[in-house]
Amino acid sequence: MAGEHPLLSTEIVNRGIEATGPDAGSPTFSVRVRRRLPDFLQSVNLKYVKLGYHYLINHGVYLATVPLLLVVFSAEVGSLSREELWSKLWDETSYDLATVVAAFGVLVFTACVYFVSRPRPVYLLDFACYRPPDELKVSNAEFIEQARKSGKFDEASLDFQSRILKSSGVGDETYIPKAVMSTENCATMKEGRAEAAMVIFGALDELFEKTGIRPKDVGILVVNCSLFNPTPSLSAMVINHYKMRGNILSFNLGGMGCSAGVIALDLAQDMLQANPNNYAVVVSTEMVTFSWYPGRNRSMLIPNCFFRMGCSAVLLSNRRRDFHRAKYRLEHIVRTHKGSDTRSFRAVYQEEDEQRIKGLAISRDLMEVGGHALKANITTLGPLVLPFSEQLIFFATLIGRHLFGGKEGAKPYIPDYKLAFEHFCVHAASKNVLDELQKNLELSDANMEASRMALHRFGNTSSSSIWYQLAYLEAKEKVRRGDRIWQIAFGSGFKCNSAVWRSMGRVKRPTRNPWLHCLERYPVTP
Repeated sequence: MAGEHPLLSTEIVNRGIEATGPDAGSPTFSVRVRRRLPDFLQSVNLKYVKLGYHYLINHGVYLATVPLLLVVFSAEVGSLSREELWSKLWDETSYDLATVVAAFGVLVFTACVYFVSRPRPVYLLDFACYRPPDELKVSNAEFIEQARKSGKFDEASLDFQSRILKSSGVGDETYIPKAVMSTENCATMKEGRAEAAMVIFGALDELFEKTGIRPKDVGILVVNCSLFNPTPSLSAMVINHYKMRGNILSFNLGGMGCSAGVIALDLAQDMLQANPNNYAVVVSTEMVTFSWYPGRNRSMLIPNCFFRMGCSAVLLSNRRRDFHRAKYRLEHIVRTHKGSDTRSFRAVYQEEDEQRIKGLAISRDLMEVGGHALKANITTLGPLVLPFSEQLIFFATLIGRHLFGGKEGAKPYIPDYKLAFEHFCVHAASKNVLDELQKNLELSDANMEASRMALHRFGNTSSSSIWYQLAYLEAKEKVRRGDRIWQIAFGSGFKCNSAVWRSMGRVKRPTRNPWLHCLERYPVTP
């Protein structure tokens, strides 16, 4: 237990005036102990740093070879005068047709191999985030009142959910389906399909309208939804609704948690590399109705308090002629999976409770295992994105600690990730997670603004939450030409995934955006 103490945080909670009993009329307090994110920058695993440099070298070996060739060429030519260089080229060298043709052939072949083997750029043309109708909007007080009227919860469960909501960071304008508050079972295929059609078609209709792309022009479709996986699949539902072409490459990802949005991007990127001159659409969502838990298990009641309706649709292209109309270019994707560790695997686990009611159980180890996954991911990402000066200092101190040791408890040099990115889109899981992540990465309130506001306005929309945050940045007109955006998400498995984008130009305020109706009220203090 001694090793776990640094991973615990305590909070004194004022429970008000005792109404009955021997302590009636006296104020009462309780001490709440909970796990927090470990300080994952206190210790750095060298293997993840090596993995990051391995990615860098694999994708940029020319960075090492071209400067070397230039140095050798400069050393040879730099010592010659103009007359001596001209004499060597024309007077002292004899040329024949075969030599010239062979040299030209080698040059052309080398250039062709380089351009053919070079990864195709992946552009983001535009994206859309679905905003449900106002009739589905619910405040935290209304949430508890409707839950009470549904008759699915006892008073202890209602009190627990009320206390979670007060410290959740979720505001009073989030959206939930009407079915979850009915007296009947809502986790049915009918209700799941109804919610899926509402949010997915709503996001895709907006995307196709904004981009002018016809559904039949899309060659690759990736849909991710963790908990609701009907047959036929959600991707098949999209193809049927929009009458897409018969040779479309369709993928449906399930059971991959809140980080599935980045996983779907990675899959779409691979498909675009293998299929030139194509469009890819990535749809990220989660069905609240199908994952709703009406039981009494407290670890399973937690998702009820955070998860809300939402969906994003993203249009990607590998067509070079789309360079001028693209908003962003995909720079890097780094994925980390800690599923080999049993505690990580069980951190977010779908199962049945004692009454055989299906729910999503949240482990007490979630913050700790999430911190280790985050540490591994950002350490791998560092060499790909950090300025050379930061990498040099970080790597030198890291090697020094491993070779010569360091003082007990000495903190290694922490790279400044604010030098690598202008904007941060951190998966809005909960207020506590965002607080701890901000502390560990030493980010400012401005850096975390998009994540906190997305949690407050829309709640945890699972894999689509990072897109609601980017929509917030666009609505606020904060994205300038050349800006780098870091999207980082984590979810069951346990997984942590990062996507890095670079802005192709200044992004003006969109005409269609989920934030436009309430933008003047944000940012707020949750």
